[in-house]
Amino acid sequence: MTGEPVPGAVAPRRSEDRQPGGRARGAWRPCLWALPPVVLLALFFLHPLALVVQQSFRPDTGGTSLRPYTDVLASTAFREALWTTVWLALAATAGCLVLGFLLALVIAFVPFPGARAVARFVDVFLSFPSFLVTLALLFVYGSVGMANGAWTGVTGAAEGPFRFLTTPWGVLLAEITYFTPFVMRPLLAAFSQLDAAQIEAAGSLGARAPRIVRRIVLPEALPALAAGGSLVLVLCLNEFGIVLFTGAKGVTTLPTLVYGKAILESDYPGACVVAVVNVLISVGLYGLYRVVSRRARA
Repeated sequence: MTGEPVPGAVAPRRSEDRQPGGRARGAWRPCLWALPPVVLLALFFLHPLALVVQQSFRPDTGGTSLRPYTDVLASTAFREALWTTVWLALAATAGCLVLGFLLALVIAFVPFPGARAVARFVDVFLSFPSFLVTLALLFVYGSVGMANGAWTGVTGAAEGPFRFLTTPWGVLLAEITYFTPFVMRPLLAAFSQLDAAQIEAAGSLGARAPRIVRRIVLPEALPALAAGGSLVLVLCLNEFGIVLFTGAKGVTTLPTLVYGKAILESDYPGACVVAVVNVLISVGLYGLYRVVSRRARA
């Protein structure tokens, strides 16, 4: 007899298939591989977050109560910080969407020397810390910056007119400057997937640039705009370094309020309450973005 299988015969089952617990042991293997990252996540993120939430229910008088929440949420400082955080985040996101879309259009569709180098610089810019951009703006528009120095040198005035960096408008300018590349990066990736033949055909039929952008480019860019805009919105809600380095003392956002209560006032329960509210807002916005993006894809 040869070793060839007989037609119609059933192949013998392997020993591991015949074992009753083989399938159960195989099902546990993915769980074992997932266990180390879950443990690390719980140890370095979930546990500190749980401690913050726990501390927010423990007033300085002792015990466990909702008094820290009632005191903080009823305070004028919290309401003003919440309003400042929200309108700055929304305004910065809108500015980043408009500016990022226009700059990405120029880089992707307007041929000019160095376009590829500029696109690569956008990737490098994403790794810069936020305070570095703020310091660059201070060197240019600060009270002793280049713009004010040039003004005093020409006019002989005692001080220059550029004082907006220490106002909410200075914070808004710094956030738009820093976060615009976060919108440009997904847009450039989306534009690279566009069919150039379709754009050329529209141009040959007499369609002008605004119409091509509105009818062809913009619909393809909407998912990238939604992704970049949602990311910028969440980042602006939690931005701390830009507000701190601009020196805008009259601008208090939720992250700076956490810093003030924890470091300056030693009000740790109040700081934890503000931190919990900030986290809830960020997570809620992220969840809303996931729902909207899922429906858009459907």
